[in-house]
Amino acid sequence: MAKELKGRAIHLKSRPQGEPTAANFELVETAVPEPAEGQILVCNLFMSVDPYMRGRMNDVKSYVPPFQVGQPLDGGVVGQVVHSKALGYEEGDFVTGMGGWREYHVAPANQYMKVDPGVGSLSAYLGVLGMPGMTAYVGLLDLGKPQAGETVFVSGAAGAVGGLVGQIAKLKGCRVVGSAGSAEKVKHLREELGFDDAFNYKDGPVAQTLERTCPGGIDVYFDNVGGEHLEASIGKMNNYGRIVLCGAISQYNATAPAPGPRNLMLAVGRRLTLQGFIISDERHMERRPDFLRDVGGWLREKKVKEVETVVEGLDKAPEAFIGLLRGHNTGKMVVKLASPV
Repeated sequence: MAKELKGRAIHLKSRPQGEPTAANFELVETAVPEPAEGQILVCNLFMSVDPYMRGRMNDVKSYVPPFQVGQPLDGGVVGQVVHSKALGYEEGDFVTGMGGWREYHVAPANQYMKVDPGVGSLSAYLGVLGMPGMTAYVGLLDLGKPQAGETVFVSGAAGAVGGLVGQIAKLKGCRVVGSAGSAEKVKHLREELGFDDAFNYKDGPVAQTLERTCPGGIDVYFDNVGGEHLEASIGKMNNYGRIVLCGAISQYNATAPAPGPRNLMLAVGRRLTLQGFIISDERHMERRPDFLRDVGGWLREKKVKEVETVVEGLDKAPEAFIGLLRGHNTGKMVVKLASPV
C-alpha cells in the first residue's frame, strides 16, 4: 500500500449489566496493517448484528469465546478485497467472513469465502444466504423434519431466522403460524411472507393465543424466544412433536436465571423431541452446499423473500445492535459501512 491506511473499529468498552447501552461501546481509529503472505485486506461493505453477540459480551464460558474489553468486537461481514497476497483472491473479489465491527480487516484468506454478487444483494450473505439463513434451513429441515400438512409454529417469526423458517415450511406444504412483537410485523408475516396465521405476543398470554391459532396442535415448534413461548408451545404439542431450540432472546438481558418451563413432564407423555443446536458445528456446516443451492435457487425463483433492516454507518452499529435486542428490526438487521468500488 502506498500510504498508511487508517480505519475505525467498535471496541467493547465495558461489559453490560442487563441491557447493553451506548456506554458499553467505543469507536476507535487505528492503523490498518498491510497483509502478509497468504492474507487479504478487506474493505467491509455490510456487517451483521446478531442476538448471539449479547452472550459474547459476558465473561462466561460458552460455545464461542467472549468478546474482550478494549478489543474490537467481531461478527459476520461482507466485503471487497482491496489488496491480496493470497492465491485465488484478487482485488475486487467479494467475500464473506467474520471481520465485522470495523471498516477494514486483514486476515488469512482461508478465513473468508468468495460470494456470488449475482444472487440477491451482497447483504443477503449476512441474512437469507448467510448464518441466519443456514440456521433456519438446517434447524427446520434436519431437526424439525416437517411433513406436508403438519402445523409449524415459529416464535420471533419476523426476525432473520424465523422469517425464513416460515417461508421454507410453507414450501414444504405445512400450515405455518408465527409470533411477533407488533401489529405491523404480524401484517408482514401474513401478507408478505405468506404465513397462514400470526399474532402479536404482547396482546395476551401466548398459551391462550395458541389455542386459537393452532386448534389442531403443533407438530414442529421452532423456538427463537424461550420463556413463556416455550412453555406455551409444549402445552400445545402433538404426540411425537419436535421442538427446535435455536435461541431464547427473551432471556438474553436477564440478570438472574430465568425459570424453566413448568410443564416439561408433558414431553414424556407426548413423546416429544427437544433438540438444541449450534449452526457452526462441523456436522451442520457440511450442509452449506445444499443450503446455498436450495435457498439460492428459491431466492432466484422468488419463492422466498430477502427481508432486511439497514442502518448506515459504523458509528450506528451499537444502536443497531441494541435495537435488534429490542425487536426494532424486521428481517435481518445489517449495518452498511461502504459501497462497492
